[in-house]
Amino acid sequence: MTSSEAGFRGISGPTPAGGKKAAGTAGAALGAAARLRVAIPSVADRVAAELRLQLAEGLLLPGARLTESTISEELGVSRNTVREAFAELAAERLVVRHPNRGVFVASLGPGDIHDVYTVRRFIEVNAIRGGGSPEGVAAVRAAVEEGRAAAAADDEEALGSANQHFHGAIVALAGSRRLNTIMAQVLAEMRLFFHKATVDAHFYGSYLDDNEEICKALEAGELNRAGNLLLAYLDRSEEKQSAVHGD
Repeated sequence: MTSSEAGFRGISGPTPAGGKKAAGTAGAALGAAARLRVAIPSVADRVAAELRLQLAEGLLLPGARLTESTISEELGVSRNTVREAFAELAAERLVVRHPNRGVFVASLGPGDIHDVYTVRRFIEVNAIRGGGSPEGVAAVRAAVEEGRAAAAADDEEALGSANQHFHGAIVALAGSRRLNTIMAQVLAEMRLFFHKATVDAHFYGSYLDDNEEICKALEAGELNRAGNLLLAYLDRSEEKQSAVHGD
């Protein structure tokens, strides 16, 4: 019997006379430790989250080669940890590993577009139709204003990030960590699509007025209208992406 097995048996089996309190304390401690392990992501998960964020922010371009040594040095983690993070991102189709060549940021094809937008319609539209807390609505407004400021500064990359923040804030209205996690992956995939579309210098700027109208409807409590505006917005966006990528 291993020490781990013995520990579990000691908690679930008979308790010596006078030992009930001690066993109960040990059980509570073990339960707390287990909850802590579940609540705290592994280092590899955190590295994957950082790389996912860099993808969503447009800092990593499609086709770019990612090296374990460089990332491990930049983030202060082991190469094995980076390797685990790569495996997680590969499962999400955000990176690809080519034998004898290395790991590269994925270049998504036209066939992925409809699938991604299908996910976005389900998540984003339902999230906004459910409304949210005043803080959540304020975060949506902050993303709109961030976009306005970026447009005024003629900063297309910052405008792209603001647009990502707008859609992330919409999903955050639902107050679900799981939905936020799914949306983080979706936003990373979307930025990979958008790199090709941004040859049009006004690509992101074309969405500013839409974001404003959606936000106003949300702030007014017109949740069905906000959802309908967002749905039409996503339909137009998908059509534009399909045209750019030749689908």
